[in-house]
Amino acid sequence: MASATSRSAVLPVSMALFGLGLLAIVMIFGLAAAGYQNLPIWLNLATLLCPAGLIFGVVATIFRNRRR
Repeated sequence: MASATSRSAVLPVSMALFGLGLLAIVMIFGLAAAGYQNLPIWLNLATLLCPAGLIFGVVATIFRNRRR
């Protein structure tokens, strides 16, 4: 039988953050192409989820692999 690997909830959370940030970036490009100029501040701040998710995932992966 295959051994069970220890799965962490950190990786799906970081992927969700990255995906939401990427979606916000795509929305900003789409709205800019449609001619909108004054975008809401929450949409601009949502783009920060993309690098936050990436950093969170990389750091969590490094710490998880160091424990082994």
